[in-house]
Amino acid sequence: MDNKFNYDAAIETVAFLKDKGIKDPEVGLVLGTGLSGLTKELQTLIEIDYEDIPGFPVSTVESHKGKLLFSKIGDVKILAMQGRFHHYEGYSMQQITFPIRVMKLLGIKKLFLSNAAGALNKEYAKGELMMLDDHINLLPSNPLTGVNDERFGPRFPDMSQPYSKELNELIRRSAKEIGLKLHEGVYAVVAGPNLETRAEYRFLSVIGADVIGMSTVPEAIVCNHMNLPCAAISVLTDECDPDNLHPIDISEILAIAAKAEKGLTRLMIKVISNLNK
Repeated sequence: MDNKFNYDAAIETVAFLKDKGIKDPEVGLVLGTGLSGLTKELQTLIEIDYEDIPGFPVSTVESHKGKLLFSKIGDVKILAMQGRFHHYEGYSMQQITFPIRVMKLLGIKKLFLSNAAGALNKEYAKGELMMLDDHINLLPSNPLTGVNDERFGPRFPDMSQPYSKELNELIRRSAKEIGLKLHEGVYAVVAGPNLETRAEYRFLSVIGADVIGMSTVPEAIVCNHMNLPCAAISVLTDECDPDNLHPIDISEILAIAAKAEKGLTRLMIKVISNLNK
């Protein structure tokens, strides 16, 4: 593990954030591409730019605002990352996942991740949501590479259930209560930043992926390493049918994500309100 992002470094960042007034958060949120609209529903108490937080990288993707928000929904204290980090930005896996380690050490008990993804499954349509039941990791490196610190977790963490059954059932029930269509499937992660070729889409479908994206899995690995229950939802921003493939640009992806985030926002508010029921 990169020494700049080890346990002691995380403890220093925790102390910095506590000094800023962030105390006893219960739930963590990571808001992905085009999904920061959820922050409008939060009662934000403290807002800190990533560039001001020791050890935090800086978001370089236009749609990721790069702010840590200490907020509330009802009586639940939320720690929300408004924007995340990606391997394609040039960051190491340890850098990408350092904020997750910090949030766990600050006290969060559950983490909800979101992302924008392309739909490989032909039964899915752009603008819909998919809850992650499992994933396929095609990234070139791993956040657990290097010397393991047992204070974070074991050398060989189990990944047989990467996304919490309990949280997934909570999401499933909450979606049903608000009448929201929700797919469940397998997320494949690639390095990016280019989109995939027709042959790559065919390959990904053959190996069992329902959607394709460029994030989330490093965070999920670290959650499992630290015994932090997590769940993740993809907003489907494009349809990846290799036999009917059309060029797509990021502005279109962002527009679809912005439209679909209304459903995700409703869902997350319901999920959080159901946490203690």
